[in-house]
Amino acid sequence: MAPPGNRRPGYSRRAQYGTFFGYVVAVIGAGLGVLLLVVSTGNASAFAGLRATADDAVAPAGRASAATRNGTRSFFDVVTGYFTAGFRTARLEQEVSEARVRLAEADAVRDENRRLKALLSLVEAEPKPVTTARLISSTSTSTRRFATLGAGANQGVAVGMPLRSPLGLVGRVLEVGSNTARVLLITDSESVVPVRRATDGVPAYATGHSDGSLQIRLITLGINPLKKGDAFVTSGAGGLYRPNIAVAVVSEVTRDGAIARPLSDPGSTDFVAVDPQWEQAPAPDVAAAAPGL
Repeated sequence: MAPPGNRRPGYSRRAQYGTFFGYVVAVIGAGLGVLLLVVSTGNASAFAGLRATADDAVAPAGRASAATRNGTRSFFDVVTGYFTAGFRTARLEQEVSEARVRLAEADAVRDENRRLKALLSLVEAEPKPVTTARLISSTSTSTRRFATLGAGANQGVAVGMPLRSPLGLVGRVLEVGSNTARVLLITDSESVVPVRRATDGVPAYATGHSDGSLQIRLITLGINPLKKGDAFVTSGAGGLYRPNIAVAVVSEVTRDGAIARPLSDPGSTDFVAVDPQWEQAPAPDVAAAAPGL
């Protein structure tokens, strides 16, 4: 049978003394605690030496704990960085690609502004998109390159309107329905886009290949001035695509031109902007401007 919880010392003198001294120690400890509390309240620096000694005593343990904590955090940072490195790298590559496109377009705009100011001092404003919609599907692996746009006549889309993504030109509208449209991609063999080199304006045509690349054909025959890495933008000739939209970058130089990689891949393009057809301004009538000539 278990002994009762409340056991009295009985007639054992040793047990009575033990209980008495226990109470005495408890009272002395409580009094000492109250005394220390009163002293520390009245003088905050009274026990600074004791606190410093205690801090010094536990400092090695604190340093070891901090080192362990930092090491554990570094380990988890390494593991987290390992699993997120691919995403961060892909995002940085995307940002670099977009920055290169913006740089090529800026070079093209700067060159055209220089030429226009030298001729007529004209500055063209960029038109607002008709609408922004998603590419529902695309035949990026077929011999013919078409895509389906999730917008149609109800959204203001019309035949011939060009499509572009943040990276560059995608194609143009071929057929229009009520809420969808069929798009002829620039990589299709029937697509011909007037382009020019962004740096110096060398004119050319970009035609599609069945493998998804573009053939850059120079208008002026002779010594091929193209080199790998040249960026091409739309020239505006023909009145369909407005000037200075990024199109492609040269990946291989040929005898009469180059093979280029389109900057905007329809297979990885989600949303596109539909621009109105660009119409060239009529050439100024020199005779009317200077009737005395």
